[in-house]
Amino acid sequence: MLSSIAYAMGGQGGAASGAQGGFGPFIPLILMFVIFYFLLIRPQQKKQKEHQEMLRNLKKGDRVLTSGGLYGRITSLDESTLTVEIADKVKVKVSRGYVAGLAQAAQPQPAKSGKADSEDLQSK
Repeated sequence: MLSSIAYAMGGQGGAASGAQGGFGPFIPLILMFVIFYFLLIRPQQKKQKEHQEMLRNLKKGDRVLTSGGLYGRITSLDESTLTVEIADKVKVKVSRGYVAGLAQAAQPQPAKSGKADSEDLQSK
């Protein structure tokens, strides 16, 4: 008896909730897309825009790191390529797109005085 009453009540409210039920299953999917956009897509676009800006601002004398792992100094450049000196009298032509970033300048080591060196030798 109770099942027939529940079935009858479900039939009356079904028409009103059926219209909303068609859009309801898509809400989690839309929510996941919004989360992916803000966590993955947007930061990647921002990083790509910064990289493009860095490539546009390259100039002669900048120290760069290529995506192949070579460090060097830019000796000349044009719109699409750079000439990078990686050692004395060794120059490589590289496409701008293969510049991974600007190389960080090495921190100079503090010069040790002769006195400190002699103390190190005596302690051994």
